[in-house]
Amino acid sequence: MVITVSLVVLFGLVLFFLLRSKALGPGSAFIAVMFGFFLASTGAAQPINQLTESVIDAFSNL
Repeated sequence: MVITVSLVVLFGLVLFFLLRSKALGPGSAFIAVMFGFFLASTGAAQPINQLTESVIDAFSNL
């Protein structure tokens, strides 16, 4: 769990700086995928899924 959370933080920071500097390419795509992969294995996965479902439901009811 500790390793997973620290990797999420690491990949999140790297992704943030890559997007901020507009350095989009294969490297940033890999970082984004790895960030998502490690984020999915933390406790944040369920609230993110619930938020996504709520937003989709809100837009489909418009």
